[in-house]
Amino acid sequence: MAGHSKFKNIMHRKGAQDKKRSKVFSKLAKEITIAAKLGGPDPDANPRLRLAMQNARSQSMPKDNIERAVKKGQGGDTENYDEVRYEGYGPGGVAIIVETLTDNRNRTASSVRATFAKNGGNLGESGAVAFMFERVGEIIYPTDAGGADGVLEAAIDAGAEDVISDEDGHTIICAFEDLGDVSKTLEAALGPAQSVNPSWKPQTATPLDEDKAGTFIKLIAALEDDDDVQSVYSNFEVDDELMERLAAG
Repeated sequence: MAGHSKFKNIMHRKGAQDKKRSKVFSKLAKEITIAAKLGGPDPDANPRLRLAMQNARSQSMPKDNIERAVKKGQGGDTENYDEVRYEGYGPGGVAIIVETLTDNRNRTASSVRATFAKNGGNLGESGAVAFMFERVGEIIYPTDAGGADGVLEAAIDAGAEDVISDEDGHTIICAFEDLGDVSKTLEAALGPAQSVNPSWKPQTATPLDEDKAGTFIKLIAALEDDDDVQSVYSNFEVDDELMERLAAG
């Protein structure tokens, strides 16, 4: 098993009992606010805002919170956030991309660097690992959206490039520039997605043994816990048996 989506499923199961919804909502609200500030408050005319609002609703974020985040993006006192991408290596040489929204570059860089260093990794220069990934669109549906064949047919009709269906759900991959159109067509066929996001798809995989995988989990969890970090991507690979132990652990 390899790739970002499968890792996210592991982390979701491991952290389901102790996940802080307030932290999740805070990150979703930040993305909504930035999207509204950059592209305006109308989701029909602002694809980034439309996707951010859709993801917030899929996480059961209250309507009032969403509307407040949109209004904040139109206010004159909105913080100036920068989108900064960090790249580095984790345990075993796994490539990692960290996407952040920050109002203090120095604080965020120091925090991300320290997190890598404390958990068997090291932060690299810009471009250090991005060449190992492809920028794509990622649309995730739960298992109850339909059977694998039905979802595959809908994805093909929508113009998607790949579909991965397993016990965790359906992950649909499309060209980055087609994300808005593909997700809109899929919504008409399958209903609202669980999440719709730009993503970094690994082109090569780095295998991990059990020891390295355990340290890797700690590194990614620490990065995800950082308030400035929006998304984390990796090219890790572990065998099926180890994957199940990680998910159960």
